[in-house]
Amino acid sequence: MSQGSGGHGGSPADAGASSPAAGSAVPASSDPRNDGPRPVTGASFHEMWRELLPIGRHPASGGYRRHAWTGADAECREWFRAQARSRGLTYEVDRNGNQWAWLGDPGAGDAVVTGSHLDSVPDGGAFDGPLGVVSSFAALDELRGRGARFTRPLGIVNFGDEEGARFGLACAGSRLTAGQLTAEQAHRLTDSEGISLPQAMEAAGYDPEAIGADPERLARIGAFVELHVEQGRALDLSGDRVGVASAIWPHGRWRFDFRGEANHAGTTRLVDRRDPMLPYAETVLAARREAELAGAVATFGKISVEPNGVNAIPSLVRGWLDSRGPDQDSLDTVVGGIEKAAREYADAHGIDLDVVRESFTPVIEFDHALRDELARVLETANGRPEVPVLGTGAGHDAGILSGSVPTAMLFVRNPTGVSHSPAEFAAEDDCVAGVGALAAVLEGLACR
Repeated sequence: MSQGSGGHGGSPADAGASSPAAGSAVPASSDPRNDGPRPVTGASFHEMWRELLPIGRHPASGGYRRHAWTGADAECREWFRAQARSRGLTYEVDRNGNQWAWLGDPGAGDAVVTGSHLDSVPDGGAFDGPLGVVSSFAALDELRGRGARFTRPLGIVNFGDEEGARFGLACAGSRLTAGQLTAEQAHRLTDSEGISLPQAMEAAGYDPEAIGADPERLARIGAFVELHVEQGRALDLSGDRVGVASAIWPHGRWRFDFRGEANHAGTTRLVDRRDPMLPYAETVLAARREAELAGAVATFGKISVEPNGVNAIPSLVRGWLDSRGPDQDSLDTVVGGIEKAAREYADAHGIDLDVVRESFTPVIEFDHALRDELARVLETANGRPEVPVLGTGAGHDAGILSGSVPTAMLFVRNPTGVSHSPAEFAAEDDCVAGVGALAAVLEGLACR
């Protein structure tokens, strides 16, 4: 695991190595249509952002490698603990490795919780996850600065292993907490080096035997609000800095195992080959066609080849499909079409094929009452008649928790629309507007 000790400057405008104008800041927005609720200075936000920015940043790619239960992950966790302690908050780690910081007594129940995650995809951007965690502490600072009086407990959370970059299952920390991932299933997860999740947790100083559903903790929560950088350009196109999420598209991950016969690349005639790379390549193209026809998205973004030699015909090509659709029918159509095409290509080349669904999340409609409350609070704070409400194809911890507690999400504008890449971006004034929006929401929920 390479970890950058350097980094860009301390502001979000500097965070992406490939941001617009080759690393220059996106100009501050002057669009008056959504200037955000009560102006905030963002001083604590910028200070925290500077501290967090270098952790896990790869010097060559400019992206982040903050994978679960690694050294970079440990540094992020220590950063979270320090933020909690410096504010006099009660700090705890739950049985699944999720970190919590509490203002007030969480045992009192009906708590308002906010936060996100600090881990990343391989060479991911600076904003996906960390923006929500940093903004949560900054929003609390803003409310304290106003002298706000809290009538409900307030919690800030860092969910572990949200991206699933190391063990292949997204939102592992929140899935375990919500009982959507059993301890037995979690113990079977391994990384690319064969290290199991329990082994990784134990090496990081956590007890893997304690993991599992945590209904008592969820029962404390009356509402969960997650702020996240938008993973798309809807807000940029509408000219708004902040929006409210409506729903998360149904989505899942499927593993396609194409099994052929290893052989010499230089001596085996083409007609004598059982090369699994050929049907795999044809399936990748089929995925694009099927997604376009269904109005969905489908991506083969990860591949494993055995024996993985330049002069060897593969014996196994394993590819992972990520597919998402605006509704269940469109998702079923695109995945079914891809699998049908893959089996036809495999048969034509004499290749065996296994398809395994590794994870799946149905469409998630965020709690309508909470969503409407967020919109009302922001409309009142902004003095605007409406706040943009938009769906998303990206999965989030808020979506996992939605089956157990009322959840909602805020999105902050991303002018590039790029995510899971060093080019992921948000302008400074938009980040500060997000802090203001979250502060207004938390004030409306926890201080009334």
